[in-house]
Amino acid sequence: MSVLSEHSFLATVVLVLTVATDLLTMARILLRPHRDPAARIAWLVVVGTAHVFGVVAYLLVGEVRVGRSRSIGRQREAAAPDRAADPGPAEAAAFAAAVPEAYRHLFHLGHAISGFAPVSGNAARLLPDSNAMVEALVADIDAAQEHVHLLFYIWLTDTNGLKVADALKRAARRGVTCRAMADDLGSRALIRSTHWRAMAEAGVHVAAGLPIGNPLLRPFMGRIDVRNHRKIMVIDNRITYCGSQNCADPEFRVKPKFAPWVDAVMRFEGPIARQNQVLFAVDWMTSVDEDLSALLRQDVMPTGDGLPAQVIGTGPTQPYSAMPELFESLLFAARRDVVISTPYYVPTESLQNALCTTARRGVATTIIFPARNDSWIVAAASRSYYADLLEAGVRVYEYHGGLLHTKSLTLDGCVTLIGSANMDRRSFDLNFENNILFHDTMLTEAMRQRQAMYMERSTEVTARDVAGWPVRRRLWNNAVAMMGPVL
Repeated sequence: MSVLSEHSFLATVVLVLTVATDLLTMARILLRPHRDPAARIAWLVVVGTAHVFGVVAYLLVGEVRVGRSRSIGRQREAAAPDRAADPGPAEAAAFAAAVPEAYRHLFHLGHAISGFAPVSGNAARLLPDSNAMVEALVADIDAAQEHVHLLFYIWLTDTNGLKVADALKRAARRGVTCRAMADDLGSRALIRSTHWRAMAEAGVHVAAGLPIGNPLLRPFMGRIDVRNHRKIMVIDNRITYCGSQNCADPEFRVKPKFAPWVDAVMRFEGPIARQNQVLFAVDWMTSVDEDLSALLRQDVMPTGDGLPAQVIGTGPTQPYSAMPELFESLLFAARRDVVISTPYYVPTESLQNALCTTARRGVATTIIFPARNDSWIVAAASRSYYADLLEAGVRVYEYHGGLLHTKSLTLDGCVTLIGSANMDRRSFDLNFENNILFHDTMLTEAMRQRQAMYMERSTEVTARDVAGWPVRRRLWNNAVAMMGPVL
């Protein structure tokens, strides 16, 4: 065989293998469950045009694979106390008395998503700012008598991060059981520092969430970008916190040019704490060979005639599309007004339509974004949706006082959702998130005042502003948004 013929034969073999690999990957894309058509089309285009690189990209980040440990954790989660349990007659009556019928279905949906029924008898307050949240948390840790459980996506070795670490060490030394978990990617600097070892030496039980291990082998065990984005704090099974704040200074020195990070956190007391406790316990038992089920069976006393609330935990092991369905249901439940703050907005088509529809049916609909986003990709994608939002009547604001990191939604002055979930595809498909939904006029008003403060420090974006953007900017925004299902 001549050299030319040999090269021709090898080229033919490579071509046949490439085409076969492309076709097999495309078949897998078409057969994957729970993938919206836009995502299928986007990945088919990537594989069909990039061939080997497209196939490798799809195998690395095209499917949500959480690994065997998370599957085991999901089984434990299903068996945890309070999961999928119907409320007792007294609790059901208290809920019916406290929540108008027009909003009860929202809590029924929350129950269907993560198995927690709404519980009454909770007290809560919105903390003034990030530093006040840390001071309150440290005070609760210093007063803890039995246990302290903390989980953060990002835990930095800055002033606030070390304040919390020192409080844990003090508590552990006086005999309080302390468990601390941080995401292995988001908190890698702390986990690999002397401070993490010092916590362990002081008696704090520490664990890295979703450990990366060998980056080259990690894709075979599950996607490296499936992360634990939760922020869970539980003290003595009766106090918990919920909001957007990581364990860090507002100056957020790893990204100082976007500072300050502007967050909102609420401190809760009452039965709602045990629901966050369940989420923590499942995440802990997934990574650590320790059974916390006895702790989850302890009774939690209500604080009195307090507000009804419900933890909604979501993630890749929860029902598909749980988080966007919750957002959409909240929007469709609004009768007078809805105000949203989110730093990252890369919606599904149905969520974008829900926002526009809400405004078109006469509900005063407002959404607040940061003017400067730490993700240039998300910033471009978010702005590609402005024109349609504005045309539908949604008021769009861009906050200038730092990176607005608060994830909040208030509707009709009486219902609030606060937590860790953004309105983007990472929160919908890849991240483990925790949120609290509650009905209370006074606490919702406190959140609305915080949102109003955000708007006072913002510039309202108009349809005229968007129409005046250069063509190159609009092309760029729309091109990035088009890749949203892939990204």
